[in-house]
Amino acid sequence: MSNNSYSESYKAAGVDITAGYQAVELMKKHIARTKNEGCLDDVGGFGGCFGLNVAGMEEPVLVSGTDGVGTKLRFAMLVDKHDTIGIDAVAMCVNDIICCGAKPLFFLDYIACGKNFPEKIAAIVSGVAEGCVRSGSALIGGETAEHPGMMPEHDYDIAGFSVGIVDKKKMIDNSKTAEGDVVIALASSGVHSNGFSLVRKVFDVENNADLTKPCAEFDGKSIAEVLLTPTKIYVKPVLALLEKVNVKGISHITGGGFYENIPRSLPKGLCAKITKSAVKVLPIFDMIAKIGNVPERDMYNTFNMGVGMSIVVDPKDVDTALEILRGAGEDAYVIGEIVKGDDGVVFC
Repeated sequence: MSNNSYSESYKAAGVDITAGYQAVELMKKHIARTKNEGCLDDVGGFGGCFGLNVAGMEEPVLVSGTDGVGTKLRFAMLVDKHDTIGIDAVAMCVNDIICCGAKPLFFLDYIACGKNFPEKIAAIVSGVAEGCVRSGSALIGGETAEHPGMMPEHDYDIAGFSVGIVDKKKMIDNSKTAEGDVVIALASSGVHSNGFSLVRKVFDVENNADLTKPCAEFDGKSIAEVLLTPTKIYVKPVLALLEKVNVKGISHITGGGFYENIPRSLPKGLCAKITKSAVKVLPIFDMIAKIGNVPERDMYNTFNMGVGMSIVVDPKDVDTALEILRGAGEDAYVIGEIVKGDDGVVFC
């Protein structure tokens, strides 16, 4: 922290430089948790540096992903809890790049706020660091920007990006998927980080005081707490699976639900036939559908419905895959098969 950097004029305009320095100091202990063998310098430089180890790879390919948390942020603000939303920011990126078979290497975040409250910013970054630890990524840099006059003082937004690596010959595409292959579901932890514009409409967030009250359906947790549950990170279980099983396709079930995401891992002419009764729908989705009178198709076209990721494997590999995934702590189970067709996804 520089003792000489201070501008009374800039502070009068709404930007407190020293608050930014204080936030950096508070977040350093969290960032330290994410250090891995690729990290080359400390926070505070102009660029995040990472040493790339490509030993054993014939043709290394870098895979990147970027995303934000979206309007789920309103629930963090509603309950004044900011130490998990960063997990979502990391999860939305690393869960995407693992779909290619890439191992996440590092992450950078960007936080925009109406006013820099150092403790709040540090809490947000603590969640980012936790997400990095869960995914094996290093948090090698980031940016916090005050936007006075553009955002209310207590509002903020967060986004970030991840970079991973995979040997080109091991990249997962849809070229090997075949009729008769099996679709395995990995359970989600909740709504994750998409569909929250509909969620906020259904629960009338800005005018519903009951959202923060204990709810019997969720063992005393409030609806807001349940909705704020961070996105599950699947990186380590999937990497463990890739070491033993020839995975043919992976889909991260985010915006667009089943209908948009599962077809992304399928070649033309093939379709995922999902057994609807096999899907372990979480109670929060039943509540959203009931209160909002949301049609079932719209639910499956907006939310993950309890399935955060789907994985396609050969029938002979199903038992091994389930054993590995369950051994890594995942609730993994079969939800369907690959059949001929151009519909992308069909339910039976």
